[in-house]
Amino acid sequence: MQAAIVTGPGTMHVESLPLPEPGPGQVRIKLEGCGVCASNLTPWAGPEWMKFPTEPGGLGHEGWGFVDAVGSDVGDLKVGDRVAALSYHSYATHDIADASAVVKLPPELAGVPFPGEPLGCAMNIFKRAQISAGQTVAIVGIGFLGALLTQLAVAAGARVIAIGRRPFTLDLATEMGAAETIVMDDHWKIIEQVKQLTSGQFCDVVIEAVGKQWPLDLAAELTKERGRLVIAGYHQDGPRQVNMQMWNWRGLDVINAHERDPAIYIQGIRDAVDAVVAGRLDPQKLYTDRFDLAQLDKALDATRDRPDGFLKALVMYP
Repeated sequence: MQAAIVTGPGTMHVESLPLPEPGPGQVRIKLEGCGVCASNLTPWAGPEWMKFPTEPGGLGHEGWGFVDAVGSDVGDLKVGDRVAALSYHSYATHDIADASAVVKLPPELAGVPFPGEPLGCAMNIFKRAQISAGQTVAIVGIGFLGALLTQLAVAAGARVIAIGRRPFTLDLATEMGAAETIVMDDHWKIIEQVKQLTSGQFCDVVIEAVGKQWPLDLAAELTKERGRLVIAGYHQDGPRQVNMQMWNWRGLDVINAHERDPAIYIQGIRDAVDAVVAGRLDPQKLYTDRFDLAQLDKALDATRDRPDGFLKALVMYP
């Protein structure tokens, strides 16, 4: 198999390695591709805690493909099944996954890229946000995750205010049904705009989907009294401070929507399969850039630099 190995900050190469063999309760997947996650960017930058070189295929966790070997004690998967998996060495042409962490993809998704982990993540965040018809929902940060949540909230009958940095993504949010879009540039101006759009009430639900201090501060300001502040951004660059006086005064429900239970992750992927088949979720236009495995460095750099028109990178394997 071919596997990418990150050798240092911003450097990687591809090696040829023997195929891994699945153990009891495991399957091997011949991967079609793997999504590139923004959570890779801090390890890619090489912080002090990062150890190089990575394990072959390491950092990749958004893979999908076909089962091509089955270990013992696996009941409901067979060679040839097309699947999405929660596995962790998917910057490679093959990966091993526990059978319990694999979701079969139905015929309706044949030939369609399906990075299950981030799609499942969006479904789980949406479930935790408890969005319902008639609510006003602000989504702070319109990247891949924010765009998915915009679709889901609109499909649920909510009025969505999309707040993002790039005109390209705001146009996309409008296309997906957002009622209003606001450029994320000036803190107090955004607060005033949302205040006017909501007749001074602010929003029933606000989802922060950036993972930085300022958007978190902004999201809290946009949440109404007794509203729900949902933290979906991945905050991995240090501690955060919050305005607890305001959180107390408004009586906010604050939800950290990150899941760590593998069973919940997998249920989210199943829910994503159902949502895509039903048409409530259409991620295809969000996959803006595709790279070969040897171009993983370029894929990670693009995810970091976000050139015009970029939203989500997929690394594709022959």
